Amino acid sequence: MIHPIPPGTRDVLPDEMRELRRLQRALIDVFEARGYGEVATPAIEYDEVMATGEGRGARSYRFFDEGGELLALRSDMTVPIARLVATRFPASEAPHRLCYLGSTYRAVLPQRGQMRELVQVGVELIGASPAEGTVEVIEVLEAALDAAGLGRAVIGLGDADLYRQLLEELGVEGEAKEAILASLATHDLVGIEEGLTEAGIAAEQVQTSVALTQLRGGSEVLEQARGLGGAAVERATARLSETYEALERKGVADRVQIDLGLLRDLGYYSGAIVEVYDPALGHVLGGGGRYDGLMKRFGNDLSAAGFGLYLDRVHTAQLEEARRG
Repeated sequence: MIHPIPPGTRDVLPDEMRELRRLQRALIDVFEARGYGEVATPAIEYDEVMATGEGRGARSYRFFDEGGELLALRSDMTVPIARLVATRFPASEAPHRLCYLGSTYRAVLPQRGQMRELVQVGVELIGASPAEGTVEVIEVLEAALDAAGLGRAVIGLGDADLYRQLLEELGVEGEAKEAILASLATHDLVGIEEGLTEAGIAAEQVQTSVALTQLRGGSEVLEQARGLGGAAVERATARLSETYEALERKGVADRVQIDLGLLRDLGYYSGAIVEVYDPALGHVLGGGGRYDGLMKRFGNDLSAAGFGLYLDRVHTAQLEEARRG
């Protein structure tokens, strides 16, 4: 008799589990060697904790406990760790270097091949200066990809504030703004164009905005972006230029690609953001960035940055890299 499991979940058998354990250990070893201590948080949080950071398109599974309290399965690891730091660590001890390994649960559409349960592994650097923190987090990310054997993986570097501020310049607010940002997060160019047009933006400005999302490459794309004009573009490219130059000075910019079409789908990011791609796999392997405002929401005004990798996707890319030699 066959007993099915819910769509968007899966069983892991012994051979794969052994490989996943080796990968987990390799990644945690990289983090600990760089001074990141491993922490764990509950899979169940109060709903108000998850809602503090979820922002656009909240995706937590929510339910009431026996006492009537509204709870949520964590849909993300950064928000619970921000709560942990604000609760458990005095600000005077910053910076805090923490790493984690845990499952997250998201209300998605499994018929589209999306997973409801994902294992994430990553780091959070809380309380370091913004410039130094961003570079350090990307350095650790590169070391993690090397430890996983993903020599061809690319780190996309973008700016979370670029399109929010650009839409404000264009006078796009409210639901129209959120819809366009949602289309951008899923790389839906048709949705972006339609959203801008429906918001009454002139055709020339629509085409300029869409063209901006297609700029990817080295530092030369920043100059191309400036040629499109606008104060939001000027501010974002200045921030990205500073970060990229710092990475070059550290000698860790080789696998970093500036991507002006990048936008993370979590609302707490601000400033520099990253996503990890591998040519061996069609999915994003993970991502992260700066979330300086999130800690303030928990009553502890500290700058912060981090990243998370989806363990199953990293494992699949690892196997594909090995197969291709």
